[in-house]
Amino acid sequence: MPQVTPSSPSAPPPTALPAPLVVHRTTDGSHPGVALVTGASSGIGAAVARRLAAGGWRLLLNGRDPTRLTQVAAHLPAAVLPADLTRAGADRRLVESSLEKAGRVDLLVAGAGIGWAGDFATMPEEAIDEVIGVDVLATMRLVRQVLPHMLEAGSGHVVLIGSVAGAVGVKGEAVYSGAKAALGAFADALRYEVRAAGVGVTLVVPGVVDTPFLDHRGAPYQRSRPRPVPPERVADAVWRAVARGKDEVYVPGWVRLPARLRGAAPALYRRLAARFG
Repeated sequence: MPQVTPSSPSAPPPTALPAPLVVHRTTDGSHPGVALVTGASSGIGAAVARRLAAGGWRLLLNGRDPTRLTQVAAHLPAAVLPADLTRAGADRRLVESSLEKAGRVDLLVAGAGIGWAGDFATMPEEAIDEVIGVDVLATMRLVRQVLPHMLEAGSGHVVLIGSVAGAVGVKGEAVYSGAKAALGAFADALRYEVRAAGVGVTLVVPGVVDTPFLDHRGAPYQRSRPRPVPPERVADAVWRAVARGKDEVYVPGWVRLPARLRGAAPALYRRLAARFG
């Protein structure tokens, strides 16, 4: 991966970065600029990449699997920047490479995430570390690297992919639920900090999504309801949320109801959840 080499003391001052693109929202939802999408090698991230490309965005795609990432990017206006963001310094190197490639990042869609399903009492310690490392720490560190450039530009947007598990808690997914709850609180707190500076923060809260994520979490999804939605539906929600400056969006929309019930009547919600799951 290309890296930025610091200038020597005798070298001329580095050239300033190109002026950031001023992003204009339009009534048809088009919002062209430079977007960095993580987790783009499959699932929600890949669907988001395709949706943004259809709207004229220039893409920087990140994922851990270079082969699948290249396949996703094959027919898109995209540069491929494979990296494992849990490795020390990978977030900084990714942002440096992004700025080398495009000069700016107008939109970050943090789509990288993993899950683990099973009883917490038997969950391996390394699995706990991996879920928290990918879903929380790597995401926060990447936002930390991108955000100063957006603040300097006075514009930009950060999209975090949460989960309904973070809003209500899901049996058998204790650590994943905790990780996504952390992202939800992080999104709220960060939004309060940066809104006045012209930077938006959106939390996208999907329910069950039909992606390879379900195959890799250690247990198959066997419920008859809710039925998984296609990742393209989440990608459309990301598009609309950015175009309209939404703070939070649930996919599908009815997923908001249990979250609201839990907030308004927690005792009732817990009785219903214990009975119906």
